[in-house]
Amino acid sequence: MLRTFKADLHIHTCLSPCGELEMSPSAIVHTAAEKGLHIIAITDHNSAENVKAAQSAAENIDVAVLAGMEITSSEEAHILALFDDAEGIAKMQNAVYDSLLPGENDEKRFGDQIVVNEKDEVLDFNNRLLIGATELPVQLIVDTIHSLGGLSIASHVDKDVFSIISQLGFIPEELNFDALEMSPHINRKHAEQSFSSYSTYTWISSSDAHHLTDIGKRATDFFMREPTIKEMALAMRRIDGRKVEWV
Repeated sequence: MLRTFKADLHIHTCLSPCGELEMSPSAIVHTAAEKGLHIIAITDHNSAENVKAAQSAAENIDVAVLAGMEITSSEEAHILALFDDAEGIAKMQNAVYDSLLPGENDEKRFGDQIVVNEKDEVLDFNNRLLIGATELPVQLIVDTIHSLGGLSIASHVDKDVFSIISQLGFIPEELNFDALEMSPHINRKHAEQSFSSYSTYTWISSSDAHHLTDIGKRATDFFMREPTIKEMALAMRRIDGRKVEWV
């Protein structure tokens, strides 16, 4: 039976250099539950090292946690990669780590990159330059995500920086994104006016949360059977009554 799942598919933890220290996996999961979300995705910049902690924190909470990452392409466009579990995202992370531009994180300039467990205990500090770009072009990122069984979503396409449109000027059809994401800074009416040429794509909207108060500020309703990548893919293609909506 189809039901509604409210999803926020773009949330950063304290592992992202731009994420606040309060954004621990446990705090994120509990805040999501309090705000009535059924599905969230942990999508740190170019890393997925806090995904497992978030999934562990949600074991006794009615919130499905997708394994995700926000990857920066060689064109400096942001792409969301979403998977059901740690296996696919681990392979994606290996490809990203192998392709990150050289350099180490500057904590004073960019912020700490903290790896924690489900109890908010600090396990490590990631010293990679996660805020930077990879050497992976967008096409290769999308193809790799799909080859590993994940969903590829173009991040915040309405933004003037780090979006596929801002970086390339348009969205090439061959990229075959599963969906386009609108940021919380644009409403549905404005989006339809500004991006009418991309109306054939499925649109979602997410919070891109860097603070606990941002979680769920913008969410998307998925009408489907269960909170899985397979069902979400079917909803994005409107198969057998499944659908995706945001207002």
